[in-house]
Formats: sequence, structure tokens, C-alpha cells
Amino acid sequence: MYRVEDKYVLPDSRLYLLERRIAMLLPMDGLGGKEGYKISSLYFDDITDSMLADTLDGNPFREKYRIRIYNDSLSPVRLEVKRKKYNRAVKISSEITEEELSALMSGRTIPDRNHPSDARTLFNLAIKARGLRPKIIVAYDRRAYVHEAGNVRITFDRKLRASSQWELFGKNGIRYDFPEDAGAVLEVKYDEWIPRYLMQVLETGNMIQASHSKYGICREIYESRRNRPCRLRM
Repeated sequence: MYRVEDKYVLPDSRLYLLERRIAMLLPMDGLGGKEGYKISSLYFDDITDSMLADTLDGNPFREKYRIRIYNDSLSPVRLEVKRKKYNRAVKISSEITEEELSALMSGRTIPDRNHPSDARTLFNLAIKARGLRPKIIVAYDRRAYVHEAGNVRITFDRKLRASSQWELFGKNGIRYDFPEDAGAVLEVKYDEWIPRYLMQVLETGNMIQASHSKYGICREIYESRRNRPCRLRM
């Protein structure tokens, strides 16, 4: 099921104000304590970097392949294929083992159910047909709040950073090549509707939606360092 996914890039001071409002109304999700948690995603792309190109060109129909962990722990390891249509997104996910993680990172396939709704199958097909390989690790700090009605999830993301040290994914000692001051990000996700009072609480008068891709931003910086300019659209 595709969910609405609206993103807003804001100064951290405004994000702090909005989070204080939301924190008085909604509980945090169960993934972290009061300080939230760290998300690390290893993003993959094909031999022509078509997923990066779709992001840079503002293609309203695009997909991303990634492996995600929390707080640098390999329990669990989530394999995810995310597809977007304009501001709606669907995520197909599956849990994998550390051994399967190593296999995918080296370009090898893993056991799957041979089904189009299986993330393992989709990864395997992309590896064999498109040369899918790991490209960059993207990490950031998140605090998330939830509301049962409408399956609402409101997240506050800060301290975006990246690394190309694939071999240290999920391990201590990873070096992030840069801390990126790309602006704090508010994401509002829900199924078909969101309680009106929540939107009223979030409204500050200058809420402008943005096509904000953490993957695109981090790849853009790496490519610019290699003197290969990108055309990221915000």
C-alpha cells in the first residue's frame, strides 16, 4: 500500500519548535528512548547509477535499494526496496542475516521466494540484470512520533552524514567522510488521511514541501569531490 510521504527541510530551530509541539501530543515510536536513535542505510545502485539519475532529474516515479540498521546493530538487518510515485511511497522489506548482508555487499545473490513482493527477489533480480552494487552509507539521527488513527508517523531527522566504508557497515570505528549541514528534515507519513489538528500543529506559516533525498545529497557531495557535478533538485 502506497502511503503519503511529505518532506520539509527546515532550520533546526524551527524543527525544535515543531517537535516540542508534537511531543506534547503523540508518543514516540518504540525504536528508541527519549534521545531517539541512529539510522544507517547502505544504498545500492546499478552500473549506470539510474536511481541517482532519477533523483537528480526529479523523476516522480523512482525506486531505491538499501539495507538498513539501527544504532549500528546488526540485529535486525532490514533489506528494503522503496518505490515512490510523486509524494506516495511503498516499502517492501525483509529481514536478512549477517551472512546474507555480506553476500549482497559483494554482488552475490541470496535465497529468495521468487515472488515480486519479496525484497530478496527484487534485490537478486537487480544484481543479476542491472549490476546492483553498494554505493554509499547514509546515516542520521531520528526521533519519531506516531498516531494510530491514519497510521501517522512524524519523524525529525538531523545530522546527516555519509561514508564509503562498506566493510565497516554496522561495526564500530566507521569514519564518516563528512558531516553534512543539509538542513533538518521533517517527514509526515500517513495512509489516507491525517487528523486535522496535527496539520494545524505542524503549520508554522512557512512550511514548504521539498523533494529531499538523503541518498541524492550524499552522492552529490561525493561526485562533486571527484569533479563530477550533479544536478540535485530540492
